[in-house]
Amino acid sequence: MQASSAQVTSNQSGLHPRLARTVLRHLSHPNLSPLAAHNQSAWDALLPLLQADGRPLVLDSFCGTGMSTAQLALRHPQHLVVGIDRSAHRLQRHVRAADANYLLLQAECEPLWRQLASAQMRVDYHYLLYPNPWPKSRHLRRRIHGHPGFRDLLALGGLVELRSNWPLYVEEFGVAMHLAGVRGAIRQLPAAPALTRFEDKYRRSGQGLWQYRGRIGYSDHLNTRN
Repeated sequence: MQASSAQVTSNQSGLHPRLARTVLRHLSHPNLSPLAAHNQSAWDALLPLLQADGRPLVLDSFCGTGMSTAQLALRHPQHLVVGIDRSAHRLQRHVRAADANYLLLQAECEPLWRQLASAQMRVDYHYLLYPNPWPKSRHLRRRIHGHPGFRDLLALGGLVELRSNWPLYVEEFGVAMHLAGVRGAIRQLPAAPALTRFEDKYRRSGQGLWQYRGRIGYSDHLNTRN
């Protein structure tokens, strides 16, 4: 069965002209924005669990309905898998299995990255699956790599995997990671069972899907703090 999903359209034909300047500025300055009450509540729920659990951490940021979080928990059975999304509506659509071994949190991702980094928490795997591409040129700072929270994502370390149906988004993310001293690779995603509802819809619409993967080491983390 075919699905109908529009391709990403943008007034931006290549890398954003302010990409490097924006990324380097954020790498040099910590994000000091205040923590909203709902993000504080999510952090207050997560921190004791992290302290008590002891397993290494997998983050599924922008997890939507949590379909990917449930699948990642099966992929990483020795880890604590945490899915984060700002939308209560999307999270309420999640159907949880009886033996599910993961946590879903309603919060904005970037503030929780900062809290985790401030608490010197590290992740083994960090998944960023089909985030809102914010395709208009003026919205660069809303993209993951243009947001002040990009510095905190780097501080968490681990193997980072980003997927998108907009190849320019993946390319920009790869450039931002390179500017931060992280080596990675971009490729077209091969056919495989979908991790998210978006991935399934895009695939059935005949769209190409793209992936960035790179591992952040401790030395890369130090680079973001200089």
